[in-house]
Amino acid sequence: MHPTARRLAISALATAGAMLPASHGAEAVTPATIPRLAVPRPAVHRAADSAAEQRTVKKFWTAARMKTARPLDIPRAGDRYFTAGAEPAAGTTSARPATVAPTRTTPTTTSRTTATSTAVSSRTSGSSWAAGGTVATTTGRVFFTVASGPDAGRSASCSGTAVTSANKSVVITAGHCVKLNGVFHANWVFVPGYDKGNRPYGTWPATTLLTTAQWNSGENMDYDIAAAVVAPQGGKSLTDVVGGQGVAFNQPRGRQTYAFGYPAGAPYDGSTLVYCSGRTFDDSFSSRDQGLSCGMTGGSSGGPWFMGFDTRTGTGLLNSVNSFKYTFAPYWMFGPYFGPEAEAVYNAAQKTALT
Repeated sequence: MHPTARRLAISALATAGAMLPASHGAEAVTPATIPRLAVPRPAVHRAADSAAEQRTVKKFWTAARMKTARPLDIPRAGDRYFTAGAEPAAGTTSARPATVAPTRTTPTTTSRTTATSTAVSSRTSGSSWAAGGTVATTTGRVFFTVASGPDAGRSASCSGTAVTSANKSVVITAGHCVKLNGVFHANWVFVPGYDKGNRPYGTWPATTLLTTAQWNSGENMDYDIAAAVVAPQGGKSLTDVVGGQGVAFNQPRGRQTYAFGYPAGAPYDGSTLVYCSGRTFDDSFSSRDQGLSCGMTGGSSGGPWFMGFDTRTGTGLLNSVNSFKYTFAPYWMFGPYFGPEAEAVYNAAQKTALT
């Protein structure tokens, strides 16, 4: 689709929202009817889809191996740079913008890092979350083995969220947290409520990984969205154990937002849940994502962005995920707009049969 046409389509959808309520006491929201548009089918990858594979994956993730997992160092992708701390390419601008929401001007070329990179913000604004609630059980660390590229074979980490779903087994995260350099990651697990090395709710291997068609085919940062379906543990499904956050699609931009994650790049170490909050703004540089002032570092990728977040209960409607940062603006986090493509991934995930 032509970029202008895609912008118009998203604008039209913003007037009609689709939302699903959180479990564990969140107030129900009636789903809205949205226009039926042709959306490419999500990419689906079978992961540990047998009991034997799931046992092997769980044994793989020892406490020592989790401790050595570190954020991804993303290689060059097309004409964009995602490497941690990479210098702008020749002909790019490296001038630091003002610390206000950006204006609608576009540099010729830019350099960016993913939120999984190890770049350190000089204006760290992420704080440890100590208020408990549902967010402390539904948010967790994601661990996997990188399967391709310069980091192939090493352990890495991201963040993710358990969401309410028909099969009670869906985790939402970022696209690059399930697939990178054209290959899906291996040994993928979700550890909800991770805290200083403790796994109070267990380790949940993925049976199925899903991402948008756009991320699958070209790793398009506008669609850096993914889901995982995890296997039941001890005869119980994920959200029966930890609860599930609501999800929202096709919503107006510029909402008050809370972002969470497990940053593992300095000054953080991935041991505790961290958050930022503020009002989002549109990226005016090189994506259609939304931005948020936030100093979380590598490892926070895939962590949830909530609209309508209740700090008393720790519940909200997941409306984006931590995705990337620009090297010239480490104090801004960017996340993809949750439109029809994100909704398609979610729907495909919640309809996936458990194995």
